Amino acid sequence: MSTFDHAGLIQDINECLAPFRKAQPDAMAGFGQLARASMAEGALSTKHKELMALAIGVTQRCSGCIGFHVKALRKLDCTRAELEEMLAVCVYMGGGPALMYAAEAIKAWDAMTPA
Repeated sequence: MSTFDHAGLIQDINECLAPFRKAQPDAMAGFGQLARASMAEGALSTKHKELMALAIGVTQRCSGCIGFHVKALRKLDCTRAELEEMLAVCVYMGGGPALMYAAEAIKAWDAMTPA
């Protein structure tokens, strides 16, 4: 299981992408707009969309995605039960590798628990 700090990973990713954002402002603005439009409330709630995004991050084995989407889910008052149920589907669809990243998502969840 990962031993890194997901909050620190998010910060590192943001810092590393800062020069890229300046070098490619139109592309990054487009990505930001795509993210906002995709995650906006609609027929599906933002929370459900974030659960789907985290599921994709888990099954695609993306630690950065896990960090960003767990952080978003915490802000959306997602429950641990909702998280765990989604992770069970990830394991069903992704097998053992998804189980390893499900453990990482749980670790990130616990680390980002409000004090």
